[in-house]
Amino acid sequence: MTEPLTTSSGAVASFLGALTDGSVAVIDLTTPLSSATPALVLPDPFVNLIDFSLEEVSAYNEPGPFWRHNNIHTGEHIGTHLDAPIHWISGRDGHDVSQIPARRLIGPAAVIDLTDKVAADPDYLLTVADVEEWEAEHGTLADGAWLLLRTGWESRGGSQEEFLNTDETGSHTPGVAVECAEWLATRRPLAGLGVETVGVDAGMAGGFEPAFPVHYHFLGNDKYGITSLRNLGRLPATGAMLVVAPLPIVGGTGSPSRVLALVETDA
Repeated sequence: MTEPLTTSSGAVASFLGALTDGSVAVIDLTTPLSSATPALVLPDPFVNLIDFSLEEVSAYNEPGPFWRHNNIHTGEHIGTHLDAPIHWISGRDGHDVSQIPARRLIGPAAVIDLTDKVAADPDYLLTVADVEEWEAEHGTLADGAWLLLRTGWESRGGSQEEFLNTDETGSHTPGVAVECAEWLATRRPLAGLGVETVGVDAGMAGGFEPAFPVHYHFLGNDKYGITSLRNLGRLPATGAMLVVAPLPIVGGTGSPSRVLALVETDA
């Protein structure tokens, strides 16, 4: 039998007090999940996941007079979701979403603001030089950190068409350059990468070498991805703490997730 952890009046009590007095704020980075939530659309001949939907089972009526409940129908990789290593061929021998150590789902947030560059070029790709410039000002990316790319893409979240930004050549959304994806996955001790777009790779990344390099390098190196984030503009470049809460689906390659940031305030 596992012995319970002892309680103290130290760090946890101080943290709870900070939540109570407002000196630490909780910011929800999650896109609300509904049938209208933009989702990835793969081209033929690939098969797409089902979109999210609710199926009413009862609503205070004959099937359930005192309660209301629904069945949910959804793919694993819909809305704000986490990619587990086994989602990709390079990580197929790694953890499923239920096996990810809980400790790795909480860590410091590092926010790189690419909003201006993406406004000028929706296909903009994060480079090693971008990260090194950020590190020169804010310090080397911390062990267990979540690197979050602020691109302004959340402003398109009300429209599937605008969010995917697709034309006859493909989907034009920002992401990470091939060299940078490998460098971050192998040279920095990150927990994972978070983005505002529908997937962790750029819209045109299917034509890169390797294809979808963030998936390939991050998931192949036991790192994770989270997508469709919001409210990154409310976070400082450093100093916030990220909490990622996927469903522990046994055998799952990913899961819709609630993603929260804890930020110190002036209260």
